[in-house]
Amino acid sequence: MAHVEIIDDTTLRITLRLEDATTMVQLAQREQAEYAQEITTIYEKMPVFEYTHFCFYAFDSARLFERVLGMDPKAYLSFSLDAPESFFYALYGGMAALYESSLQLVQQADAASAGSDVNAHVSI
Repeated sequence: MAHVEIIDDTTLRITLRLEDATTMVQLAQREQAEYAQEITTIYEKMPVFEYTHFCFYAFDSARLFERVLGMDPKAYLSFSLDAPESFFYALYGGMAALYESSLQLVQQADAASAGSDVNAHVSI
């Protein structure tokens, strides 16, 4: 389980393990419609950060991260994050497995909010 240590009123030290990535992937799969945008963002942006330097807050994709922590690190001015490389690669692999179906969910939601048919572009 994620470990969050409050250093002082402004600083946190967060420690994650491989099992925390598994938990995040399971949450994402179980509530895929809720996290579809976040899944696609993490999958598309992790390579930009060379996987192990990924920042959950760079592209507004921190909800799964915060959920596994059980708190909101933004309530503090700074935090450090310690996690093994296996955490990041497992998270990326899980998001990759959910990517295509999540992308479809995002497109359907976008089409619904625009009031158009998601299949309107498909010729028969």
